[in-house]
Amino acid sequence: MVRWRVDGKLFSKSFKSRALGERFRSTLIVAHDDGEAFDAQTGAPAMWTPVSGDVLAHRWVRRWLEEQWHEWQPRTRRSALEALAKLVPLLIRSTSSTAPESMRSYLLGSLSPDVAVDENHECEKWLSRHCLVLGELDRELLADVDRALGIALDGAPLAPSTAGRFRKVSRSCIRRAVDVGVLAVDPWPPPPRGRNKRKLVRTKRAIDVRALPDPETMGRIIEAIATNQPASRTYQAMTAVAYYAGLRPSEVVMLRARSLTLPLEGWGRIDVTEADISYDEAGEPKTGHRSVPIPPVLVDALRRWSATHEFAPDDLIFRTRTGRMPTPSNWSRSWHRALTQIGHHRLRIYDCRHAAATTWLDAGVPLGDVARRLGHSVETLVSTYVGSLAGDEEASNARIERRLRSAMNT
Repeated sequence: MVRWRVDGKLFSKSFKSRALGERFRSTLIVAHDDGEAFDAQTGAPAMWTPVSGDVLAHRWVRRWLEEQWHEWQPRTRRSALEALAKLVPLLIRSTSSTAPESMRSYLLGSLSPDVAVDENHECEKWLSRHCLVLGELDRELLADVDRALGIALDGAPLAPSTAGRFRKVSRSCIRRAVDVGVLAVDPWPPPPRGRNKRKLVRTKRAIDVRALPDPETMGRIIEAIATNQPASRTYQAMTAVAYYAGLRPSEVVMLRARSLTLPLEGWGRIDVTEADISYDEAGEPKTGHRSVPIPPVLVDALRRWSATHEFAPDDLIFRTRTGRMPTPSNWSRSWHRALTQIGHHRLRIYDCRHAAATTWLDAGVPLGDVARRLGHSVETLVSTYVGSLAGDEEASNARIERRLRSAMNT
């Protein structure tokens, strides 16, 4: 049980477990430290209590985001907005008309607490007419919502990690209404029996290496990216970095000239110190700083790229003609065009990083060295890939170089 006072009046709340009680207590402390006003009747921070029990679902989502926003990092904020932009259009009446085509982009841009809501916007008017109120959410309806959160706009299933992230954020938002007494019971149904515990699901993280391109195929894909469009050369160089250095796409777009060591001969190096954490906003890489050895084929490509530009040490090396960050969608289109051209099945840009890891493992690079290059723990690497051989960095470099050289000579 948690006890607290507001204006001398004692309040208390019981919980099923100590952990739940501690969580509630910590939120009270955070609200107090942030200077929020407390309701003298309910004892809760005023912003926790809706004007009435019939608060519309999309307004509750905004209220919850406002409460959580200051505790989140930019990457977490962006992830939550993506999940809730998918959730809100699902919390509507069965008799509703079709939502405006711009609904998802509108929600991504307007759910943030930093954005003023335009009540006259067509999407906002549609939500106000068709959204359910929290009291209308029941388990049958939310079971359908839970299933829909795992389906992409084109009807294909989302990746398990993406679907799980969307569901986790959405459940947390709705269950918060229970925590603060807006709803008497939790309407969100439990996950299907064993969804999170079955061994089959736990091992789903492993990458299907058979679906990834080998070095010869990756070389053909990278070559096919270049077209008559000037921007295609940028995407070609970015893809080469993603594959030959194993960088995340968010790390590739934030590479600066000073991060590159490009000798005239032999192996070079990339110091990974920044990543895109919110569109064109530099921050810490997901797993911290690391230094990655890069093979001569990438050194030569980056030397040619640098020779066609005049980079100052702090300049970002991948920018559009207007000086902005290349958009993920344009990079993805260029990548998929190249895949289609060589007759390869569909892959994500991120699969370049997976292909790099499997190339290194196939070349006999020890697990510890591969993990260091990727910025992983060995445990994460083992759960995602397979294979392990002993050796140091020099031996690893030689093995990778032999593998890449044989690919280029075929």
